[in-house]
Amino acid sequence: MDLHLNLNHDSGLAEQIHTQLSQQIASGALREGTVLPSSRELAGRLAVSRATVVTAYERLAAHGLIRSRAGIGTMVSAGRGSAPVAQVESPLRPRAVWEAEPFAVPDPAMPAAEFNFAPGVPTHAEFPFAQWRALLSDQLRTSTEAGYADPAGSARLREALARHLGVSRGVRVGAGQLVITTGAQQAFDIAARVLLEPGDTVAVEDPGYRPAYRGFLAYGARVVGVPVDAEGLVVDRIPPETRLVYVTPSHQFPLGMPMSESRRTELLAWAARHDAAIAEDDYDSEFRFTGRPLTPLQATDTEGRVLYVGSFSKTLLPALRVGFLGVPWTLAEAARRAKFAADYGTAGHLQAALAEFIETGDLARHLRRMRRTYERRHDVLMSELHDQFGGVLEPIGSSGGTHTAALLTPGNADDLALTDRARVEGVLVGALSRWGLQRPGPNGFVFGYGAIPAERIRDGLAALRRVI
Repeated sequence: MDLHLNLNHDSGLAEQIHTQLSQQIASGALREGTVLPSSRELAGRLAVSRATVVTAYERLAAHGLIRSRAGIGTMVSAGRGSAPVAQVESPLRPRAVWEAEPFAVPDPAMPAAEFNFAPGVPTHAEFPFAQWRALLSDQLRTSTEAGYADPAGSARLREALARHLGVSRGVRVGAGQLVITTGAQQAFDIAARVLLEPGDTVAVEDPGYRPAYRGFLAYGARVVGVPVDAEGLVVDRIPPETRLVYVTPSHQFPLGMPMSESRRTELLAWAARHDAAIAEDDYDSEFRFTGRPLTPLQATDTEGRVLYVGSFSKTLLPALRVGFLGVPWTLAEAARRAKFAADYGTAGHLQAALAEFIETGDLARHLRRMRRTYERRHDVLMSELHDQFGGVLEPIGSSGGTHTAALLTPGNADDLALTDRARVEGVLVGALSRWGLQRPGPNGFVFGYGAIPAERIRDGLAALRRVI
């Protein structure tokens, strides 16, 4: 390994080497088992005599900090976990928005719950890991592309995705209108970069999807929460100066109902009158169980005002971090440049594997299989909510997706307090009020059924019922 040691002439060189290596071992920077350079190699790097390094190593060995092993070399024999690095008091401060509550990052170290009803989490138990590993391995073994590629994404993946979206969702988008992104979150970021000036108004559903709300805030937009009702976004409450409207029309997040046909028509007409754009987040529309398929706004947009956002985080795995943005032709080159400015492009081997997964029909087969899985879980959940929570919870009707919401009836406790108590009982469930953006959301729960098997739903709801 390369070792950086800062030597000067204020004291003996061997003493300096010994002291600095001791400090790195004590801090955890050099961990137990780390193999150090040989005395000859380190002496050459530091431009000192080999005897100087040998003296320092002998002192470290005498203190039990390093040892020599035949065939391996000199290695650290004692150490500890990483210690905090000494902090310098800097005069630099972040913009105020980054210290605001909406930007708090969830703790990834939180222990898993016995009954996981977290929304937005797909099942990983039925993901074809062996097949996916083989696809990735094949791409890494055979691909010769080592340089920067088209930042908008590989032509092969965009062609495959355009065909898939046209067949499965009726989306009218060409490969040249698509940008492959790092999840849906980057798609929102690119939309903001392309369309907005700092201070422009963005209208979002309230309650609504907080990550999108955060993204527009971070860009510097004036973000206004617009209420929703049983038909979706209340269009006549959108501020007239709005430049971009963000909606989840197929499965409103977090309430779960679809936007009505009349409201969709009204929203498109509003955008035309006010020269505004619409960002349509079609996040889990593949999983519809009843009724006719819902046509995306993008498919009925005759003026080129809808930007279509999707992600494989809900359909495959969040860890893939692959999403996409479909834009009108007039924005295609700007979106490509915005992606280039953000990160030069998404990992090529992931794109190649995903293109293969789509082209062979494996994505369509996986979606059909998961639609049956989620439909069964949805049906079990709705049945158990009716049986166990009559008079306590009022489920909001939904016909698809991977979550459903239910309102607590008047007189019940605050959903935040109840979800905290449920966590103690091993139940992780979303508090509906948390999804209010500029006003508290309704008092109730959001039940995700992507991460919990059907056979565990009844017991999980029973545990929740005990704390209400």
